[in-house]
Amino acid sequence: MIDHIAIQCADIAASAAFYDRVLAELGGRRLMDFGPVIGYGEEFPSFWLGPLTTGEGFREAHLAFRAPSREAVVAFRDAAVGLGAEVLHEPREWPEYHPGYFGAFVRDPDGNNVEAVHHTWAAPEA
Repeated sequence: MIDHIAIQCADIAASAAFYDRVLAELGGRRLMDFGPVIGYGEEFPSFWLGPLTTGEGFREAHLAFRAPSREAVVAFRDAAVGLGAEVLHEPREWPEYHPGYFGAFVRDPDGNNVEAVHHTWAAPEA
């Protein structure tokens, strides 16, 4: 359903360094760079960073990136910690979301809640 999403960043360089590193652990990479606007994805850019240009104050966003494995979720957390990010929730199962939901949550340089999640999903029987 979602084609792409963009967030505004107070410091593009700091945010780009963060997302370059943590998204690499999930198979993502920087695909486009138009000066202050940067696009990330696997095959096409689906996540964009841009400069803070509208609004006043900060409103936290929650961003969840799909991980190819539980090990990638842990590597995402490790990469974020290596960059000095605050860990909001260590990697673990979240059965309250659904069985097989494994995620970790960190803060990006702008204070957003960023998650890596791996789903081991069995669709309910009809």
